[in-house]
Amino acid sequence: MLQQTTVGAVVPYYAEWLKLFPDLEALARAPLRKVLRAWQGLGYYQRARNLHAAAKIFVREHGGEVPSDQQTLLGVPGFGPYTTAAVLSLAFNQPYPALDANVRRVMMRIMGIHGEADGRPDKNILERLYDEIPPGSPGDFNQALMELGALICRSRNPLCLLCPVQHACRAYDDGEQEIIPKPKKRSYRHITAVVGIIEREGRILIQQRPPAGLLAGLWEFPGGKVKRGESREKALAREIKEELGAEVSQAKFLIQVDHSYTQFRVDLHAFACRIKGDVEEKAGRQKWVALKDLRKYPFPSGSVKIIHFLEKYF
Repeated sequence: MLQQTTVGAVVPYYAEWLKLFPDLEALARAPLRKVLRAWQGLGYYQRARNLHAAAKIFVREHGGEVPSDQQTLLGVPGFGPYTTAAVLSLAFNQPYPALDANVRRVMMRIMGIHGEADGRPDKNILERLYDEIPPGSPGDFNQALMELGALICRSRNPLCLLCPVQHACRAYDDGEQEIIPKPKKRSYRHITAVVGIIEREGRILIQQRPPAGLLAGLWEFPGGKVKRGESREKALAREIKEELGAEVSQAKFLIQVDHSYTQFRVDLHAFACRIKGDVEEKAGRQKWVALKDLRKYPFPSGSVKIIHFLEKYF
């Protein structure tokens, strides 16, 4: 959970996760939908899928225990070099350095490595960390470096005067702590999208995204992107026709929500729709669900905001 997410955001999710899945067996037995629903709001849902898949492997092949062998772990979904090193050092006291974004930034400054924090300096950093990691307490060492990066050696406005390793930092000695590492240039793509809230006999139509790709396996309302030069109403009619084979007879604007993802920002416009004729339903990929039951399904965060609106006003 702490990959790509702050501690403050993770804590309540972690506590609830342990209630739902107190051990590997419970997680392995759970349907993926329940796992993704518990993860809803943390983003990067592939982490949850990998965790679920890993639990199944641990139960099926390792007696419900996490193996302590590096090569075995590296073959499990979601266990790359960082996660493997973190588990082996924290759980099994093995001397593997865990190199995450915070540790990379700390070490680039300590070692005076210029450039972006994009993985290119990792080989040199790991060589240094292997030299430094104490055999008796590698987990404490890894956690200390992570905390140093999160709380003191921050990406912006680092608190150098409070830093316990200031004396060993080349970036501080050279006055370059604000330019190491070089800030990444981020360019966000802007997308306008529309979705239709289609109701039939007290139930709302939702559909599941494909099992691979962006937001894979999550549920959503029918709709899609607005094309250049297209009005939102025309885009909605086109998307409903393409996805459901139905004509929109009436569309009433409900709410606009804005949400940012890793590489793009979305303006999502929701409309209450009336349609002509029947919906062409795809077996297993679409459901008619009561409003009160929508929370049982994992949705992208933007759609969750729409659900909150529907629960409040309908």
